[in-house]
Amino acid sequence: MDSVLIIGGGRFIGRHTVTEFRDAGYDVTMLTRGQRPNPFSDTDVTHVEGDRRERATLETVRERVDPDVVVDCVAYFPRDVRAATDVFADTEAYVYVSSGAAYGVERTPKREGETPLAGCTDEQATTDSRETYGPRKAEGDREVFAAAADGVRAMSVRPTVVYGPHDYTERFAYWVARVAEYDRVAVPSDGLSLWQMAYVEDVASALRLVAERGTAGEAYNVGDEHAPTLREWIDLLAGVYETEVETVGVGERELAAAGLTPDDFPIYRNSPHLLSTAKLRELGWSSTPHETALAVTVAEHRENDRTGREFGPDRDTEAALIDRLTD
Repeated sequence: MDSVLIIGGGRFIGRHTVTEFRDAGYDVTMLTRGQRPNPFSDTDVTHVEGDRRERATLETVRERVDPDVVVDCVAYFPRDVRAATDVFADTEAYVYVSSGAAYGVERTPKREGETPLAGCTDEQATTDSRETYGPRKAEGDREVFAAAADGVRAMSVRPTVVYGPHDYTERFAYWVARVAEYDRVAVPSDGLSLWQMAYVEDVASALRLVAERGTAGEAYNVGDEHAPTLREWIDLLAGVYETEVETVGVGERELAAAGLTPDDFPIYRNSPHLLSTAKLRELGWSSTPHETALAVTVAEHRENDRTGREFGPDRDTEAALIDRLTD
């Protein structure tokens, strides 16, 4: 049986990745700081506590586990990738969870090896902020490429915005809750915002396939093979709830009058964000049908009362906008 070390593993992408490898017959170890409950405490998954940013921790877990595969879900700084690819240089595969945000220019679609990555200054590489996230992920990719050039079987996976069960960010939960509770929902502009999403279980399967079949020094995009517009997402969610929801497009002028901008709505983008997944599909990957993915997502949201209330306008403001435009 092959062994895998998953750095991270207790919250969202890592949690599903643990399940993916475990179901595939791997001997799984997860490394976390132990600050949250371990969802695998009653299973055969080994849990090691430690701070992955300390090289000594990585060296200790390497000696203890001697993993065949390492999947790095929580490398947020380039130095994290540099240290991990060095410590685990002799593993059969090191897979870095990067991001579609690593791309530095707007293209439709964005393609691995063709669309330029974001630059990253020394200051950005060590600054933890929303603005530096993409540059840091891009620099992490470059660390992967450098390690591969030195003989490490290191690879990168770039998901776009991830949704699904246990999504603690609750960005997508805003729309799930809106569809569940109301028959009219405001959408910014015309509702044609296109921001490709990625179902979390498909991200986990991509990580395993890249570990098993990927090529050293390569990056692989992952996202739903069909990318609905925001209005279409609402229709898909309405189908899960077996209801009908009217989407009301709200222009920038109307939003400004209410003190809002389109960016105040989650999963809105003023330019398309679409990743080509052809390279990943060549490894045998495919995405889950939306109806299946959303049914599982909605069920978990209901069970755990995920509402996304901290995102988007409050309902009173939204209702006033809708009334003004539809009366």
